Amino acid sequence: MTAEKQTAGRDRLGDFAPKFAELNDDVLFGEVWSREDELSARDRSVVTISALISGGNFEQLRSHLEKGKENGITESEIAEIITHIAFYVGWPKAWSAFNIAKEIYGR
Repeated sequence: MTAEKQTAGRDRLGDFAPKFAELNDDVLFGEVWSREDELSARDRSVVTISALISGGNFEQLRSHLEKGKENGITESEIAEIITHIAFYVGWPKAWSAFNIAKEIYGR
């Protein structure tokens, strides 16, 4: 099964920051995310979502929650993940993440 080619970097930043766009699409999503023998796409989504919430990077969180859902993270699992990390990353970040997750999971 061939993974879908990532083009978000080129689509959004290709004209402004072509090297960053290339690294985003070809290295991060093309090489790192494709290493599923080492870590499944679902597990990569869990790690990425947790890291984004931890850093308060909510602009990127939406697309990664969508990808996590595609990668098999259920609504009850994302609720548990956010609840768990709330104690480590901060209650306000968890609230913000829940608001986005509710939209992604249609609540």
